[in-house]
Amino acid sequence: MYAKKSLGQNFLRCEWVVDEIIRAAKLTPEDTVLEVGPGTGVLTRALAAAAGHVIAVEKDERLASTLHDELKKEEITNVKIVSADILKVLPQLFAAYNLPATLDRRLQPGEASYKLVANIPYYLTGHLFRLIFEQDRLPKKVVLMLQKEVAERIAARPPRMSMPALAVQVFGVPEIIAAVPASCFTPEPKVDSAILKISDISDDFFPKNKIEKAVFFETARRGFSQKRKTLANSLAVLAGGDKSEIVRALSAVGLAPRTRPEELSPQNWADLVREFRA
Repeated sequence: MYAKKSLGQNFLRCEWVVDEIIRAAKLTPEDTVLEVGPGTGVLTRALAAAAGHVIAVEKDERLASTLHDELKKEEITNVKIVSADILKVLPQLFAAYNLPATLDRRLQPGEASYKLVANIPYYLTGHLFRLIFEQDRLPKKVVLMLQKEVAERIAARPPRMSMPALAVQVFGVPEIIAAVPASCFTPEPKVDSAILKISDISDDFFPKNKIEKAVFFETARRGFSQKRKTLANSLAVLAGGDKSEIVRALSAVGLAPRTRPEELSPQNWADLVREFRA
């Protein structure tokens, strides 16, 4: 089946990559997996063999219909194909579809309930991460195929941090499992990919540090909005333009006046936000 360029479709064809993804996800028969963009089902079939339940959300109706029919013929019964845009249906996904009882019970905020495992279109990455971590029902593990450069940015540590890295690392621990050449896809993309695993996912960072999530991200976005400037300059607007107040706050948490945003760890940001609030 031909790929739709408008949907960023690149179909996976290397079995060793599928094996790496499954190994990283550490699936068990008790697991429910959310797969985004199953395409022709190369990964879907492996997920079905390793997990108890798979919910595969495919935006392309023709692919969703074909995959549904093929899995039915193959008598694979633990996969539910949902023909929809994940960005539109995720908030209602668990309630709207006939999912396993383990997902239907009321969960505590931040409690893990599923694993997100997928080879996603490159354009979807930022939107999907934001949406996933905005939900009360967080995944207990994420294993995604991403553009290699994006995966490296998310897994970066100080002094190479970025806003995407910070936005993920306050929820979990990212790790690049393997690089994947463009030749493992059809049609071949112009860039290489990588398998990114995010583990130890929780929403504990904010209550633990006694800070509000919205305030934390607003402060960080201000800092990263002008990366070439020091934090004393880029955050001055938060103190009514008083640069000296930002310098004082930086000093109070052990940071130099000329510190730049990419040098801060998630904990540094939390300490700085708490100091501002104080």
